[in-house]
Amino acid sequence: MKLAGIVALSIFFLSADLIYAITSVVQSKDVSIFYEDSLKNMAYQVAEVYPSVRDELVHTLGQEADFRPEVVLIKERDKFNKISGSDSIIAFALPDRNLMVLDASRVYTKPFTLEATLKHELCHLVLHRGADGKHIPRWFDEGVCQWSSGGIAELMSDEGDKVLTKAVMSQRLIGLRELERFPQDGKLLILAYEESKSVVEFIVSEYGKGTLLRMIENLKMGDSMDESLSKSPLSSLEDLEKNWLIYLRKQHTWFLFLSNNLYIILFTLAALMTFYGFVRLIRRKRAYVDEEEEEEGKE
Repeated sequence: MKLAGIVALSIFFLSADLIYAITSVVQSKDVSIFYEDSLKNMAYQVAEVYPSVRDELVHTLGQEADFRPEVVLIKERDKFNKISGSDSIIAFALPDRNLMVLDASRVYTKPFTLEATLKHELCHLVLHRGADGKHIPRWFDEGVCQWSSGGIAELMSDEGDKVLTKAVMSQRLIGLRELERFPQDGKLLILAYEESKSVVEFIVSEYGKGTLLRMIENLKMGDSMDESLSKSPLSSLEDLEKNWLIYLRKQHTWFLFLSNNLYIILFTLAALMTFYGFVRLIRRKRAYVDEEEEEEGKE
């Protein structure tokens, strides 16, 4: 690993219309990391952990990662938000550039870790490597990358599984056909990520990891999602969605919702009881005053 010093051109092109000023780069035989001087330690950490992250991902997906990606570390959250277009995203990948871009200010925020974030973004690069990206629906892309990185998304959210539970119980899930592309709305975006993770976990749980890996291979060979599913026990996207919904309803019952929100429910009930007791006390005092006034009037 070597420090390449000041980059000859201080402008790093993230895409055709997105640029970012870079001052330094660390290069190894496995990865190149572009960063500002104050992020030097983090850049070396990325270079150090990347080989093990890559090897774990290769083992999980059964796909090679025989290329050297580039990683851009952005120090300031506001600058990253302008580039990513979202305040909720902490990292993103550009597969056609073999590029991963990380928000250095939030990548260590729980539940995120540097390793999990790198693995998630590298997964995007591996899935699209040698494949036409239009053959990989967004729900499958994000679902596989969350599954392979231990359930970690690239999205900042305190809602988590609660959004999915509420959508299941209210029957307001987004259809998988609609998730070819993700919505921009905050709540719907969180739901899109949660649904994607859930459906891929369902495939692995009910049909085995081998089924998922064969789907990945079919997609990389140029199959559409429908063609890939027709070669699996899932038959079609409609069958997958129908069976997944049955699975979801079993997992997200009212009992589960109540147990997950037990403290909130108890606190709310206690507050209501306190309010009810307060109202009764006021009424009793008023009744007592009225009785006294009535007796005084008689006297």
